[in-house]
Amino acid sequence: MQPKVSRKLAFVATTAALLSAAPVAWAEEATVIELTQTPCQFVESENGMDHGYTSAKKEDCDQINAQTGEQRLAEAQVLTLKPGKYIFRVTNKNVPYELGFWVRESDYNWKNPIHKATKTSVSGGGLTEGTTQDYEVELEPGDYLYSCPLNPTPDYRIVVEG
Repeated sequence: MQPKVSRKLAFVATTAALLSAAPVAWAEEATVIELTQTPCQFVESENGMDHGYTSAKKEDCDQINAQTGEQRLAEAQVLTLKPGKYIFRVTNKNVPYELGFWVRESDYNWKNPIHKATKTSVSGGGLTEGTTQDYEVELEPGDYLYSCPLNPTPDYRIVVEG
């Protein structure tokens, strides 16, 4: 009986070690892209320009983007990346409500159950003012978009080539 218990414990210990090491290994292989969210925008995506918008709620950004979003997006930096693993490290700077982040294939439709099963889409919330969170994604060649639906931003482009 003793060897069976030892094997079980060894299996549990090995599994625990592998699981705890997985995020570290993934992070070591991934390229980190840092993004800063201010009201209604990602600063780096707009060529480092913080437009100084103020927003107390989502609707403020809806209004700002209706007036300026098209022009800002036309001038925005397109991220050109190689296929691989990425960590988008997103910081909420001076937005007084919870934010999130969403990166997805450019033709992704969240209402389509087939897309949910077959297309790339990574999202999450929980970004309160002054906090930073990581969003991990593996990107293959193609066109992608990223934005924040909670702090409505334009849909910034990513092109993965290679």
